[in-house]
Amino acid sequence: MDFKIGVLADGFQLPFEQAIAESAKLGIDGVQIYAVSGDLAPDQVTPAILKEKKNILNAYGIKISAICGDLGGHGFENKEENAARVEKSKKIVDTALNLGTNIITTHIGVVPEDIHSEKYKTMQEACNQLAEYANQNNAYFAVETGPEPADRLKKFLDGLSSKGVAVNFDPANLIMLSGDDPVAAVDILKDYIVHTHAKDGVKLERTKANPEQTYLELPLGMGFVDFPRYLKALSDIDYHGYLTIEREVGENPAADIKMAVTFLEQCIK
Repeated sequence: MDFKIGVLADGFQLPFEQAIAESAKLGIDGVQIYAVSGDLAPDQVTPAILKEKKNILNAYGIKISAICGDLGGHGFENKEENAARVEKSKKIVDTALNLGTNIITTHIGVVPEDIHSEKYKTMQEACNQLAEYANQNNAYFAVETGPEPADRLKKFLDGLSSKGVAVNFDPANLIMLSGDDPVAAVDILKDYIVHTHAKDGVKLERTKANPEQTYLELPLGMGFVDFPRYLKALSDIDYHGYLTIEREVGENPAADIKMAVTFLEQCIK
C-alpha cells in the first residue's frame, strides 16, 4: 500500500523546530501544523515568520501534510460569528499555500439531521463561501469526520457549490463519536477524502460513575479501528496521501507517536 506517514506536530508538545527535528528522526514524511494561534495566527503571521518556518522545514526535509485551521467553538453554526470566521479561514488558506500545502483541516460544527433547519442553512452558507475561496485557489477545507454519521456529512457536502470543502478522514472520531464503521464510511465519503488522521480509540457506555466520558482515545492498534481493513479501504479508493498521526493525550505522547510510526509502517508493508 502506498501511503505517506505524517504527524500532528503539536503532539510532541515541543517548540516548532524541536518538533520538526523529532519528526525527521522518526523518518516521517510530513507534519500537520496549527495556524490559528501563536505566530501563524491570521492576525500575527508575517512574510518573515513564514520564511523562518519554511527554512526550518527545508533544513530537515519535512513537508506540510496539512494546516489545521480549526477556529474552535461551534464551527460555523453561529450566523453572527460566521463572517469573521470565514475571513479568518480565508487568511489561513493563504498561509497554507505559502507553506506548500493546499489542505486546511477544520471542524465546521455538527451537521443537523434536518436539512431545513436554520442551523443547516447557516452552516451551508458559510461552507459555500469557504468552498468558493478554496476552489479559486486550488485548495481544500477538509472537514474532520466524527460529529455526525458519514452519510449525513456526504449529503451536506453534496449540497455545496463545489468540492472546495472536502474531508479530513478520522477513523477514531467516527467510532468514538458517531459510532460509524470507518471502513464503510471510507466508501461513502470516497469522493471527498483529501487527508486523513491516524488515530485510535473506543466508544464507552455512559455510566453513573462516568456520566461525561463517552469515549477514550488510545495508542494506534489498541482501540476499535481495524487498521488493516481501514487502510485497504483507503487503498481501494486510490487514496495515497498522508496518514497523519494525531496523538495529543496520554502521559508520553512522543513515545506513542514513535510507536504509531512503527505500527503504520508494519501495516502498509
